[in-house]
Amino acid sequence: MQIELDEHTLAWQQRVRTYVEQELIPHEVAAEMNGGELPEQIMQRIQHKALELGLPGMDAPSSQGGLGLSMVDQVAAWEMLGRATNALCWCFPEAQSWMYEACADSQYQLEHYIQPLLAGRAREAYAITEAESGSHEVINTTATASGDNYLINGEKWFVTSGNLADYLFVQARVSEGGDALFIVDMSTPGIELVENPLFSHTFPSHHPTYRFNDVAVPARNRIGGTGSGMDYSRSWFRHERMTIAARMLGAASRMIEEATEWARNRQIQEEKLIDKQAIQFMLADCSTELWASRLMVYEAARAHDAGTVDLKSLHVRCSMVKLYTTEMANRVADRCLQIWGGRGYRRDNAVERFFREVRVDRIWEGSSEIQRMIIAGALTKRGLDGM
Repeated sequence: MQIELDEHTLAWQQRVRTYVEQELIPHEVAAEMNGGELPEQIMQRIQHKALELGLPGMDAPSSQGGLGLSMVDQVAAWEMLGRATNALCWCFPEAQSWMYEACADSQYQLEHYIQPLLAGRAREAYAITEAESGSHEVINTTATASGDNYLINGEKWFVTSGNLADYLFVQARVSEGGDALFIVDMSTPGIELVENPLFSHTFPSHHPTYRFNDVAVPARNRIGGTGSGMDYSRSWFRHERMTIAARMLGAASRMIEEATEWARNRQIQEEKLIDKQAIQFMLADCSTELWASRLMVYEAARAHDAGTVDLKSLHVRCSMVKLYTTEMANRVADRCLQIWGGRGYRRDNAVERFFREVRVDRIWEGSSEIQRMIIAGALTKRGLDGM
């Protein structure tokens, strides 16, 4: 049940799958039992292997030293990366294409912040969510011009990977109107860690809350022109929603494969578990929804590469694939855990970890409800043919 891909994409996808199976999956249980952390030597190894593959530069332009991959190739890679639990596939930074576009007029920004991501020498985190916003585009954090600096004041919630970041992309309101993005070094005075709560999943990347108290950021660290902040944030959202969707394909595939193998071998009163019709129906539903999800994700990726739809339509399609695949993966996790029975509830079982981990994918980078609002809004304004 594979999507038809060309030989280049298949070979690339297989290289990433080999990396996942050899370098990530063997360390999942150790990470789970140690707060998401792995020994430094192991982390250095898996990060080095990621760099060798060029994973930090999948979306970076080839003219800048990146791989410049198509969205289909990126989706093919992230599908394989999604097979690992405990966010071990987040072991590398990403130099995304929107960053090069946003920083195109600043050689300083490119050299000091973006290229180090590509080389694996720096990590970034995105600070957009606020107390009153959640998935809505509401920004109350302010950036006030003061000489050669901007003074940033406000609070950002759920700054994923903030604990590992060297700098943040911070979205703030500016005095001339609209939003702007700023690159803020984590070492800048005035950044206050408010809390770093524990979450259901066991990731090395945390989701802290930060308060900005007159944080002085050089004007040269402002990204793009006036009012462009949300444009770049939407570019980031589209990319994240596509890669989340791809990861859901990998997660669902692994859960179905392992549940099927378990059911084939599990003996119940002189009968294999897989011979029970109830189990067959659950696996059939999982497989069908996975197939539908794959078709959606790869079709959206191909439309992205072909440039056959406008940006608004592409935005809607990214919402559709995130909505459907994340809901699908949660249904698959529930069914597969049920097939495993009591063993499925053990933390050393991948389905138990996926059961906790994929739940947040229906929330972050825009909740399922926000995706439905985007889709319904486009339908109202443009009709089915315009989506």
